[in-house]
Formats: sequence, C-alpha cells, structure tokens
Amino acid sequence: MKQYKQTVEAILPLNEEIMNKVSDYVDSLTKPLGSLGRIEELAIQLAGITDREKPTVEKPAIIVAAADHGITAEGVSAYPQEVTKQMIANFLNGGAAINVFGRQIGADVHILDVGVNGEVLGEGYIDRKVMNGTNNFLREDAMSVEQAVEAIEAGMLEAERLIEAGHEVLIIGEMGIGNTTASSALIAAFTGANVAEVVGRGTGLDDRSHENKINIINEALKNRQVDKTNGLETLAKVGGLEIAALSGVILKAAAMRIPVIVDGLISTAAALTAYELCPMIIGQSSYAVKAAA
Repeated sequence: MKQYKQTVEAILPLNEEIMNKVSDYVDSLTKPLGSLGRIEELAIQLAGITDREKPTVEKPAIIVAAADHGITAEGVSAYPQEVTKQMIANFLNGGAAINVFGRQIGADVHILDVGVNGEVLGEGYIDRKVMNGTNNFLREDAMSVEQAVEAIEAGMLEAERLIEAGHEVLIIGEMGIGNTTASSALIAAFTGANVAEVVGRGTGLDDRSHENKINIINEALKNRQVDKTNGLETLAKVGGLEIAALSGVILKAAAMRIPVIVDGLISTAAALTAYELCPMIIGQSSYAVKAAA
C-alpha cells in the first residue's frame, strides 16, 4: 500500500504554463492556425505531461499485462482460459501482432504476469503474480482490496523500472480470456451506463452468448453491491488483475511525467480505473484506437 499511496500523492496535473507556451509557439509557425490538427494537440499535450517545451518520446516500451478470470466459468467467452497461456507463449516467441508493431517502432514487448493460471517462461516475461486468476465475481469478489493494491503496485514497479531505464513513452495492452467481461463491468459500474451499451461480443460471441454475458454482468453488479464512489473496492469486486496492473502503470507514469498510449477496451477500463483512483491523471494518456477513445 505504501508504493500506491506515495505514487498517487506525487501526481500533479498537466503543466498548463508550458502547454500555453507550446501552443503559442505552434501558432507562430508559418501555417494556417490549427492546420496540423491532432498533431498540434498531441505536441501540446506531451509538453504538459512531461514538463518540457520540446518533449521527446525516445525508446518506447510495450507492457502487456496478463491474467486469467474466474468469470469465464459462466460462459462469457468464446475461448477457454488456456488460450491466455497460449497467447503469452506467442508473444514471447515474437509471433503476435503486437510483436510486429513493436519491431516497427523499435519497442520491446514486456509481458507482466500478475495473475495467469500457470506459467510461461521466456525472454521478456516478468513474474509478479498476485494469484492464479481472479475469483468468479458472479459468486464472490474478484479479489481482495489487498490483492488489488498488490496488482496495482506490480504495474507501478514495472513502469518505474522501464522509465528509469530510459524509456520515454509506455504503450499498454493486455491478455486474459474473460477480461472484456471484467472491463465492461467496471465501465458500467463507474459510469452508470446501461450494461447492454458497454458489453461487446469479445472474441466473437453469438447472440445467445452475448445476451448471457450481459445478464451475467448485470447479476454480478447486483450481487457485489458495487459502490462506484470507491474505486479501489469496485476494482476488487468486479475487476481484473491485469486491469489493476495497467492502472498502476498509468499512475506511476503520471507521477514520473511520462506519457502512456492506451490501446483498446481493456486498457481503457484500466485508464478509467486509474482516474477513479486519482482524478489528477486526466489528460495524461493518449488513446491509440477508436475503441479506446
């Protein structure tokens, strides 16, 4: 808990003074105002995150947090839990899409295991396992608050390790069969959105299975009596260990003034969780795909 508290207390908002300076500089360039669109916005945002008028994003690093989910026992996924380990083995062997993207930008892929049900060894594998997958949160809390904090701190430690090694931007992703269910539960809990509006088909559920997934999450939120005003407790009740770890990465990066690129629904759920734990992080991450926006 010490690492968690110290990190949250160290987070400051975006540096508006530097952002204003960079905005003025961008507008002074020989071009129509705003003509570079999103590029201008990113430059200004990066300045605010990093406290630097001329920020750089050298040595990107990719963190893939991995964990299994007890909720898969309720038939919410088209694939069995064993696929988590199989995919991690593929990552470690360099055969997945994220490995290709990583090679294109010169970024190593780091697999952070905080809750995989089993072990897959290889270069780039980091073992900070908290438990062998979450509990089935339809029947009981996914994890204890203490385990949630441990997973958050695992993400913080990995972020700190990479930042201290000179990485200037962190890219986050995840692997865990069943994690779209946990993510949807968290998003619905935190935002108050109707579950049916936030639940997708995951890895390709048919209509019947999709409806089952919606019903399971609705029932689970009712069973767990989630209090959305308590971010840590909500995470523990219906979240995932890899989601907790990624929220820790986001929080530590914010504290150390390093940008994070968020990829996809599950990483977005982690960003939302991080916001619920520390609203000061608003604006300190960028989103890579429309599903994460």
